[in-house]
Amino acid sequence: MDVNRVAVVVADRVSPFELGVACEVFGTDRSADGMSGWDFAVCSPGGAPVETWSGFGVSGLSTMDFAATADLLIVPTCAPRTAPPPEAVLDVLRSAAARGAWVAGFCAGVFSLGYAGLLDDRRCTVHWVYEQEFIERFPTAHVDPHALYVDDGGVLTSAGTVAAVDLCLHLVRRLRGVAAATALARRMVAAPHRVGGQAQFVEAPVPATSAPDDALVGEVLEWIERRLDRPVTIAELARRTGLGERTFLRRFSAATGTTPHRWLTERRLDRAQAMLEAGGTPVEDIAVACGYSSAAALRHQFGKRRGTSPSAYRRAFSAQS
Repeated sequence: MDVNRVAVVVADRVSPFELGVACEVFGTDRSADGMSGWDFAVCSPGGAPVETWSGFGVSGLSTMDFAATADLLIVPTCAPRTAPPPEAVLDVLRSAAARGAWVAGFCAGVFSLGYAGLLDDRRCTVHWVYEQEFIERFPTAHVDPHALYVDDGGVLTSAGTVAAVDLCLHLVRRLRGVAAATALARRMVAAPHRVGGQAQFVEAPVPATSAPDDALVGEVLEWIERRLDRPVTIAELARRTGLGERTFLRRFSAATGTTPHRWLTERRLDRAQAMLEAGGTPVEDIAVACGYSSAAALRHQFGKRRGTSPSAYRRAFSAQS
């Protein structure tokens, strides 16, 4: 598709960062870098000023007439996500999809696409914090909880605030080619394409470091924390509590909301992440320190649970990178 006109569609309480991402990518003159630009505008119902969620206002906006003729419409997060956006926003989104224009939602802006009915029976993604709420509101959408962004036939969604950058660079790759997207990413000091998905950013489903209400389980958790580099069996844990294995598993699940194996895996991966962020310890040594028999075993679990490799995670998060 030939995209020449790009509209950002906003309502009150817009995310200034997400609005800024769209303006930086599509609304900034890049002719000095040899990249042709787009006919660009930020639109609101009636062209009225809108408030950002950071407390300042944005004025000088275009009306929905511009958006009604745009080839790409972008919807950043606008509050509240618990209710549909203004009817003028819904109308312009539905009309855009009907005439074959591309429509993109950033972070909670994906809810606006859902309210417009554009995600019915489509693949999409949404910020992991909102995933369950989104599924309950839009049960016919096919949510990929791991993706940073999804492109399903010109209906595009990004998982979170910074994932809006990933989605925009994807759009530039499609519209202007890999070289243009890479050059733009370099200018923005951003990765042209991030490896991995949301899993590397999700807060692991493990209890806080303080002990749970069950004192026996709390003592076991502290004991495990001190020996993450060594093998642990269910039988060994049960013996420490004086409980039978079945009773121990039931008590552990009630206290932590997960299984000992899953809890231990998450804690080991947490330690691995901390070591990767801290510096240049070889992955082989990190694997041993986290209780894995080999670097390959760590890579397998890291890829499965965090959606990326240890080396890629280190490049993204290391304090020395």
